[in-house]
Amino acid sequence: MTAVSGSPANGRAKLADVAKLAGVSVGTASKALSGSGRMRPETRQRVLAAVEALDFRPNQYAQSLHTGRSWTVGLMTTDGIGRFSTPVLLGAEDALGAGKISVLLCDTRGDAIREQHHLRNLMDRRVDGIIVTGRRTDPRPPLTGVERVPTVYALSPSTDPDDMSVVSDDHSGAQLAVEHLLATGRTRIAHVTGPAHHAAARDRARHTVDLLERNSLELATGRVHFGEWSEAWGRRAAEAVLRTAPDTDAFFCGNDQIARGVADALRENGTDVPGRIAIVGYDNWDIMALACRPPLTTIDTDLTEIGRQAALRLLSAIGSEPHPGLHAVPCRLVVREST
Repeated sequence: MTAVSGSPANGRAKLADVAKLAGVSVGTASKALSGSGRMRPETRQRVLAAVEALDFRPNQYAQSLHTGRSWTVGLMTTDGIGRFSTPVLLGAEDALGAGKISVLLCDTRGDAIREQHHLRNLMDRRVDGIIVTGRRTDPRPPLTGVERVPTVYALSPSTDPDDMSVVSDDHSGAQLAVEHLLATGRTRIAHVTGPAHHAAARDRARHTVDLLERNSLELATGRVHFGEWSEAWGRRAAEAVLRTAPDTDAFFCGNDQIARGVADALRENGTDVPGRIAIVGYDNWDIMALACRPPLTTIDTDLTEIGRQAALRLLSAIGSEPHPGLHAVPCRLVVREST
């Protein structure tokens, strides 16, 4: 790397070195880096160019003392497996990383005592904010004792409507699935999903029934088939549906595991998919959707975008511009060979 005029003779560059190279005062350089204070765009750009030229890295401890911020955010999850929380975390890190903010991941394993333990640790570290997520879409009680710390709930919304929550839009997901099946000429659609006590299963089923009714149709068997989030349930449900309604020409499943089980059962009994029966899943979980035979058309809930949106809302709240309420992220239809 070519030497730059103003570079420190040795050791790590200091803020004073940045200010000298940019031709500004130390105070102006500090404001340019923190984003505070008014200055001409070209002045801020000179400071940023000097930072890059000197490979300057701010002293986070000193910044914390100066700004009163820790430049850290806590992410609390009940999803120890990471199936849902990992994409949310990646999306959040994309947004937070641009602001040089670190993320502290805390796995509560769905245990209230463990959650309080992690919460005390985050408060002791004086985190600037908290993102709460989980593996289910059911509303959850808000955290207690964090009234002064901005908090956003991702995927699993808070039961308090005044809190900031970012969720997947299950209505748009069901609509994409049903409209896609109708567009391919299917009119005898069965809906097989997870446990009725899960919000995701109930909501997707309700939207499916409503959408079919709007098109003067009803479910192939006349009812929703609630069960488990598993391939085994998908296989059993497919057999039960075809016994009751042998003219079924499509399955819309509450998740990709169920859909893969349905596909297995249809393949074993010689049913042509998608020629005779089409299948749509939900979640776009690559492990299931791509391994399915045939590969599965499914609904992508865009978990990464949920994490990104949650982080952006958190940053706004940290900057004293909170946006309370529920924010829904639209789903996407991913078309593969099963339809």
